[in-house]
Amino acid sequence: MTRYADIPKPIRSGIVVVDPERGTPQRIIVLQFNPDTLERSLAPQAAGGAGDGGGGGGGSGGDRNEALRLKGPAEETWKFTAEIDATDQFDVAAPDGIHPELATLEMLVHPTTAQLLEASRLTKKGTIEISPIEMPLTLFTWGSKRVMPVRLTELSINESAFDVNLNPIRASLSIGMKVLSVSDLPAGHRGADLYMAHLAQKERLARAARSGGLAALGLAGRDAGPGRG
Repeated sequence: MTRYADIPKPIRSGIVVVDPERGTPQRIIVLQFNPDTLERSLAPQAAGGAGDGGGGGGGSGGDRNEALRLKGPAEETWKFTAEIDATDQFDVAAPDGIHPELATLEMLVHPTTAQLLEASRLTKKGTIEISPIEMPLTLFTWGSKRVMPVRLTELSINESAFDVNLNPIRASLSIGMKVLSVSDLPAGHRGADLYMAHLAQKERLARAARSGGLAALGLAGRDAGPGRG
C-alpha cells in the first residue's frame, strides 16, 4: 500500500531576491500554490523590422539582407495568477491575515523608505544628477530548468475575503514579468550571467527534442534548396 509519506511533494515555484554584488539570497518567496497556467510570450528582436525602415516586400536590398538577423535575445514575458489563502494554513498563526505576504510582493516594485530618504537628502544637498534607485536582482523559479532574472511589470491584487479586523485572508494576484536578458543588463552583471545560464538550458532542451523527417511534411525526396516549379 502506498503511504502518503511515499508520495513526493511537488516543487514550488517562487521568487528569489538576490544581492547583485554578493549573489546571496536576501529573501525567498515561495508561492503557496503553483499557478494552474502560465502565459509566455517571446518577441524576436529582428534587425530589419518596421522600426528600422523596413517596408515588407517593397523594402530596399539592405532590408532584405537583415531578414534573418537578430539584434539580441527575444524579449520574453510571463503572466500568471497566484493565489494566497490564509484559511488553508490553520496551523500557522496569521494575526495580520495575508498582509505580510502581500507586502512582500508589493515591495518588489517599491523602493524602500531608506532609499527615498537618501534621494531626498541628495536633492536638498543640491546634487545635480541623481541616479534612479536600483532594486535588488529578482529571480523567478519554475523548477530547476527555469531560473531566470526578471523585473515585475504587473502586480494586480484582488482581495476576496477578510477577517473581523478587515485583514485580507484570501487574494488572487495577476503577476506579469519581463525576463531580463543580456540586452537589458550591463556586461558583468550577475543577472546577465544567470540569463546566459537560462538560455544555455533552453539550448540543451532543444537538442534533446527529436527531429522530424521531411516525409511527415509530404516533402520526401526533396532537398532544402530553392523550390521546384
